[in-house]
Amino acid sequence: MAFFRSKRKPIESKALRHGDDLSAPTVPAHIAIIMDGNGRWAQSRGLPRVEGHRRGAQSVRRISEACRELGVRYLTLYCFSHENWKRPKEELDFLMGLLKTFLIQERPTLIKNDIRLAIIGRRDGIPLDVQIEMDRSLEASKNGKSLTLCLAINYGSRQEILDSVLAIVAKVQSKELASEDIHESTIAEHLYTAGMPDPDLLIRTSGEMRISNYLLWQISYSEIWITKKAWPEFDKPDLIQAIQDYHQRDRRFGGIA
Repeated sequence: MAFFRSKRKPIESKALRHGDDLSAPTVPAHIAIIMDGNGRWAQSRGLPRVEGHRRGAQSVRRISEACRELGVRYLTLYCFSHENWKRPKEELDFLMGLLKTFLIQERPTLIKNDIRLAIIGRRDGIPLDVQIEMDRSLEASKNGKSLTLCLAINYGSRQEILDSVLAIVAKVQSKELASEDIHESTIAEHLYTAGMPDPDLLIRTSGEMRISNYLLWQISYSEIWITKKAWPEFDKPDLIQAIQDYHQRDRRFGGIA
């Protein structure tokens, strides 16, 4: 089964720059965001749902640039879930068209800002013309070093874990891997996110208190921050607030302070 996965080694987070108005000396190396509320944001303003998705794409640009400026090294965005195929065909067609347009229009910006694009998820069901633009952007931005922008498209964490297990089973059957050599790290190395550090901070917009089948393995010890703001209205000050709150957390990873 074809799927996208990341193949970059982890990069250490760098210090915040002067004037970023953050009290902590460093930012999370990896931030993951569940971008929720596009449709509800639009409907609450008497606009069609698709307008919310269009405005949500603008938020992707703003937050990606803010993360690059703040020194975040990985930003993973939940763009389209495995379950989103249940939506009306008209909305799905619009989302695929919006994704294609985003990839084409943002490609020069990715290169200019030294941003590497990564995509995780299954290719199944994604139109061929969209896949072509995905591959073009992946290739064009592959040397970016300032930020890895990872888009989760046709992504589901349970499906990701299943694909990881199937890949490991295949290696055991071919005797490329012995069963006694399978450890937690083995599973991590076969996830779509292989080579990326686990998220330090998970942000969800629009106030919903769910994980929604997103990075279930990777967020085992992530700090979670939820805002009632919908994704189209989420901006750099909100991102800064999330990071400030993150640095007030006592991260014990199962130990004691």
